[in-house]
Amino acid sequence: MNLKEKINQDLKEAMKSGDKDRLNTIRSIRALILEFEKSGSGKEIAESDELNILNAAAKKRKESIEQFKNAGRLDLAEKEEKELQIIMEYLPKQLTEEEIEVEVKKIISELNAKGKEDFSKVMPTAAKTLKGKADGSVIRKIVEKLLI
Repeated sequence: MNLKEKINQDLKEAMKSGDKDRLNTIRSIRALILEFEKSGSGKEIAESDELNILNAAAKKRKESIEQFKNAGRLDLAEKEEKELQIIMEYLPKQLTEEEIEVEVKKIISELNAKGKEDFSKVMPTAAKTLKGKADGSVIRKIVEKLLI
């Protein structure tokens, strides 16, 4: 079952259950998928496109949470956190920092990276390898830490 089918199924379940937060979040994901399909690119939505859509939605929520907390709007931050949790259900399991570190160490040894000057070799490979499984800012932090 691809993401679009799962979203449509979950949308029906959310309507039946009356869970407004879940319903609105799933509708927003569905809208992003429809927007991609109607973008005129003429291609079928691939799994990588689905990951990109979900990651963008999750990143937007994370940024909103931070901004709302800084502005003292904890009610809105809580709403965004609920939406983020729902979006995360559709993403692959996120790796822990320890798991990311293990993967980055492998990449560093494969590329024979020695220090900070090799960041531009390691980071793109790490980002590509861990795409959808880890947040880019966490990957960057770990790569920088390991290349000191």
